Amino acid sequence: MAEPARVFSLGSILIDIAVEVPALPERGGDVLAGATRTLTGGGFNLAAAVARQDVACVYAAPHGTGRHGDLVRAALAAEGIAVAGPRRPGGDTGFCVIMIEPDGERTFVTVPGVEAELTRADLDPVRPGPADLVAVSGYDLLYPGSGPVLADWIAGLPAHVRLALDPGPLVGDIPSERLDAVLARAAVLTLNQREARLLAGFDATGPELAAALSGRTPVDRTTLLVVREGAAGCVATGAALGERVLAAPAPRVRAVDTTGAGDTHTGVLLAELARGSAVPPALELANRAAALSVTRVGSATAPHRAELVLC
Repeated sequence: MAEPARVFSLGSILIDIAVEVPALPERGGDVLAGATRTLTGGGFNLAAAVARQDVACVYAAPHGTGRHGDLVRAALAAEGIAVAGPRRPGGDTGFCVIMIEPDGERTFVTVPGVEAELTRADLDPVRPGPADLVAVSGYDLLYPGSGPVLADWIAGLPAHVRLALDPGPLVGDIPSERLDAVLARAAVLTLNQREARLLAGFDATGPELAAALSGRTPVDRTTLLVVREGAAGCVATGAALGERVLAAPAPRVRAVDTTGAGDTHTGVLLAELARGSAVPPALELANRAAALSVTRVGSATAPHRAELVLC
């Protein structure tokens, strides 16, 4: 009997320092924050979403030796996530300042740490098997230290390993030759509406945006392309869907914090694909999970599988 598929997460984990603000300050200005919280975030959000679907997840990026690194290891252990990446001596895990407005929208300032300095030796223990998925973040492709190493490693992955890429909000800053090489290898490309517009160079929504992006070289019909559109749900095309553009609506909810909603969506989608689910029900479950996550305050707010199948 074949081993169950796993998800290897290479999206670097950092610490989220979140503050609730009435509005973003003007340049040179100031605002008084409301509630504040410090949580494990970044790549942890996706890894936790996978693990909460009862699918094996392996975290495979570096983590620091200071107090931030301690928080990362404790959070991974609490979720039952295996760790393949090294504990890096001489430095700590980075952090991200998140400003959350009353409508749940969030704005970030990221301060990288040791997780941004991936080496080829760090990747030696990462050996995905047949049907496993490897999840990569655009942040790590952008980092001057990690980016070239990660892109080169991805180029050498066996053909049977499914690569999933979420390019993230800084997609326009990733060197084009590096991004294109990874896109050409990706089995899954998932991104939000703003990121899709940046990548496609086309200001549209829904099926029109998905169609425009699917025609962008080197993305082709062998790649499952998912454009997340917040409260509207998502649209998808390619791979098993062929030229069909599937629009999957999301449940209506009142959002209080959208931090990590995209990671929740991606994590649940990858978990369902690892489980062997077809694309339409996998997207439906991912939409439901993301909708539940924005009703909760925090970063890694993905629901557990039991919550999803019962609601």
